[in-house]
Amino acid sequence: MVRMPTGKRPASPFTRLDFQLVLLRRMADHNPGLVEDARRELGASLTDMREANRRWQAMVRSPRSRSAASRYRSVLGEPESVVPRRIGDLECEARLWPLPLWPDLRFEILVAGNGAVWNEWLVRAPGAEGPQLRTLDDLTPWSCTVDEAARAFSPARPLQGSAPTRWGLAFTAPDARGVRREIVAEFTWGLLQRTAVSG
Repeated sequence: MVRMPTGKRPASPFTRLDFQLVLLRRMADHNPGLVEDARRELGASLTDMREANRRWQAMVRSPRSRSAASRYRSVLGEPESVVPRRIGDLECEARLWPLPLWPDLRFEILVAGNGAVWNEWLVRAPGAEGPQLRTLDDLTPWSCTVDEAARAFSPARPLQGSAPTRWGLAFTAPDARGVRREIVAEFTWGLLQRTAVSG
């Protein structure tokens, strides 16, 4: 009689689809409707999204976890492009990957010379046409990235986010009547989630 091996089945590979579900999980707090539509477009269930997020958190928090840069490469494959980047006096490397859910965007990480990841977020794909941001009405959920909003409504002041994957910007933008308003914009993984008029 042949005895079948016992023990846990090996975990399935963490895929690009799983990673997109991780990004969506963080965005669900602000835009559950958009996230649900995107999840269905990916052919994934709510359980799939929760499981992908659980596995991602386990990878990030594992004491044997590989570096962030290696983790992204193992999940997303080789970057579509690797570009030198200079931020002030600091030199780093921008690595970009396409994601099917957002074809006009790229997932970008900034990697320092020592291999540390400084930043990780969605940016506009090189050569892709960005949104026309002129008034508050143009700032709809998922319409723009952090850097696009900062350029369109300069000067913008960065704000501390409520989690590592969240950012905020404070700036002035005109409403539909041309009245300038003080705005606070919130971003998750670099993508606009919501705005609020402050003051």
